[in-house]
Amino acid sequence: MKFYLDTANLDQIRAGAELGLVDGITTNPSLIAKEGMDFKTLVGKICEIIPGPVSAEVVATERDAMLKEARELAKVADNIIVKLPTIPEGVKALKRCVDEGIKVNMTLCFQPSQALIVAKIGATFCSPFLGRLDDIGHDGMTVLEEIRLIYDNFGLQTKILAASLRHPLHVVQAAKIGADIATMPYAVFDKLLDHPLTDIGLERFLADWKKTQS
Repeated sequence: MKFYLDTANLDQIRAGAELGLVDGITTNPSLIAKEGMDFKTLVGKICEIIPGPVSAEVVATERDAMLKEARELAKVADNIIVKLPTIPEGVKALKRCVDEGIKVNMTLCFQPSQALIVAKIGATFCSPFLGRLDDIGHDGMTVLEEIRLIYDNFGLQTKILAASLRHPLHVVQAAKIGADIATMPYAVFDKLLDHPLTDIGLERFLADWKKTQS
């Protein structure tokens, strides 16, 4: 499974890159707005830090306007992935992007039928928002299982990008189901290596070693 950070914060991205674990980045208009920097400038800087896929989202909701934004975003860097919303106009824009060779991450996916449609058209990534489904009393992981089954049944090449992950358990569950990628906030990423027994064990080892030096 590949790990993506769901952030536009350059410090977090650099910290993740130093660990050698960050394979890509997902952003959205809300994350970009928090950083107080020109959109294309910030996305360009992110692409310089992370050589893997960097998803940048359009803000238009009509096909032609989405296409215009998608073409401009694709010029920012070779590793840009254009994010389009999984709505009818977004699906229309997806078809045009695929025809033009623009890689697309279809975002805000909440049900298997949406995932099937975008994969049939040729999306590079499909992003089911699992935590948001959990928030309204649905089982996000069941939806992920169904998407994985459908893609495997028909050999669909679209990568499943598990999104809206709230905690490390979500990451593990998504990995067990077979999501290709997990994208997560830095706070979740930072907890993946944490365990109290690891800390206690290290403290004991160091304390014992110190005794041998006295």
